[in-house]
Amino acid sequence: MAEKMRATRDGAGDGMLELAKAMPEVVALTGDMAGSTRTDKFEKLFPDRFFNMGIAEQDLIGTAAGLALAGKVPYACSFSSFILCRALDQIRVSVCYNNANVKIVGTHSGITVGPDGATAQMLEDIALMRVLPNMCVLVPSDAEEARKAVVAAASWKGPVFIRVGRNPAPAVTAVPDTFGIGKANLLARGNDVTIVACGIMVRDALDAAAELAQKGVGADVINMHTIAPLDAATLLASVEKTGAAVTAEEHQLAGGLGGAVAECLAANFPVPVEMIGIAGVFGESGESDELKLKYGLTKEKIVEACLRSIGRKGRA
Repeated sequence: MAEKMRATRDGAGDGMLELAKAMPEVVALTGDMAGSTRTDKFEKLFPDRFFNMGIAEQDLIGTAAGLALAGKVPYACSFSSFILCRALDQIRVSVCYNNANVKIVGTHSGITVGPDGATAQMLEDIALMRVLPNMCVLVPSDAEEARKAVVAAASWKGPVFIRVGRNPAPAVTAVPDTFGIGKANLLARGNDVTIVACGIMVRDALDAAAELAQKGVGADVINMHTIAPLDAATLLASVEKTGAAVTAEEHQLAGGLGGAVAECLAANFPVPVEMIGIAGVFGESGESDELKLKYGLTKEKIVEACLRSIGRKGRA
């Protein structure tokens, strides 16, 4: 049977609908993008709790902040490239400065937006959000984890950014698997290197670990679905054992998961770190798989990075 593929935005939509049925204080907002953000079912079932703000992302976030301060639990949903770049001032001041209980769902993140091209391929969103005080940053690996992330965000007091994508992606997690904000999941075990991944790169990390095992190299694989607050305890327990680390993300190398991991390790347990991500360039139009290959977001590149990191152990 073929592996079931679903986009993480689909899981996010499922989570919002699940919450709406259970929590009357949950509301949803978007900007003429109900279908794209998978809030269209929410709109049909709960029209009085759904707000289409039009192409006005600043108003969308400002309204969400007001609703949060009035006791609602708003989910503000749009393309990451639109809602974050156009409304960063409102996110910083109206949401984060006030520690307002706003949940931002940024869809169409990463280079796998594909044919939409560089202007819509949001590769800087983790960096933008994790630098803001009070902001929690979640990057689910598959549709089921995206559903859990959206549901868990409702119980998290304060701002949350949930990064999801458009393209169907393979399942990495299952319904019974646990999900806790700030608690990473160890998906594979080995003694030679630690692979820390988020989002759709978790699948590539697992595939890389399997290939390394054939070479006699054992890898821990950590699904670091929460970038802020980072699970330092799980990360440090792994690297203290392996002595080498590799990060993998569908994001710019600057300021993303790799940066968060490197900051933590530099302060607590320095080891060689190699990073897989976008090397300071914009993307381009193309099919998702072609773009992943061109920009080095593959299991083969993760394997190479692991061998480099292992080779650097013990150097002065």
